[in-house]
Amino acid sequence: MTFVSISAAQLPAPDPPKASAPKQQDQADSQTASKTPDKRVFGILPNYRTVQDTGSVEPISAREKMRIAAKDTFDYPVWVTAAGFAGLYQMQNQNPSFGQGTKGYFRRYGTSLADQMVANMLAEGAFPVLLHEDPRYFRRGTGSKRSRVWYSATRIFVTRMDTGGHGVNLSELLGNSIAVGISNAYYPDTRDLSDNLQKLGIQLGTDAFSNVLKEFWPDIKHKYFEKHHPRP
Repeated sequence: MTFVSISAAQLPAPDPPKASAPKQQDQADSQTASKTPDKRVFGILPNYRTVQDTGSVEPISAREKMRIAAKDTFDYPVWVTAAGFAGLYQMQNQNPSFGQGTKGYFRRYGTSLADQMVANMLAEGAFPVLLHEDPRYFRRGTGSKRSRVWYSATRIFVTRMDTGGHGVNLSELLGNSIAVGISNAYYPDTRDLSDNLQKLGIQLGTDAFSNVLKEFWPDIKHKYFEKHHPRP
C-alpha cells in the first residue's frame, strides 16, 4: 500500500468570507443613491447643482450653467419657501413701511421671492459664466461626518474652476453681495451698512446650510426613508 503525503501548502486555500446579501444590497443602494442625486432634498430644496465628486468631472458650458441657475431659481419650491419667509417677516414686522394685513404680506412675499431669484441667477449663473467658475456642488460622500460638514459648509468660499483647479468662490460672494445691494431698492427700512451685512450673512449662511443638506441627503434618505426588504 502506497501512502501519499500532502503538505499544508498543497491544500486548497479556503474561500474568503463573503458579505451577507442584505449588506451587499445596502451598499449597492447607497452607491446608486449617491451617483443619482434627487432633484429636491426632502422634496423641497432644489438640488439640480449637486454631482458626485469622482475626481474626474468634466466642466460644463456657459449655457448649462445658466440652465442650472434657472432651474434652481424658478423651481416651484422657491415660491413656497418665499411664502414661508414672508409669513415669518410679517410676524416679526420686518420693514414696517410694508404694513400688515394682506397688502403687507404680499409685499413681503414679492421681495422675498426677488431676494432668492436675483441671488440665484447671479451666484449660480451670471458670475460663474463671467469668472469661469463651476457653480455645481461636488458631493464628497466619504470621510468622517465632521470633515464632510466642514467641506460642504466651506464651499461658499471655495469653488472649482473650469480648468479643474480650485479658487475663491467669487461667484457666491459677489453674486450675493450685489443681490443685497439691489435689494436696497425695495427695502426702504433696511438700507444702512449693518443691515446689508446682516442680509449678506443670512444669504451666505443659508447657502452653507444648503450645501450640508446636499452632502448628507443621500445618507439620510437611505437610512430613514427608503424601504429595505430583507432577503429570505
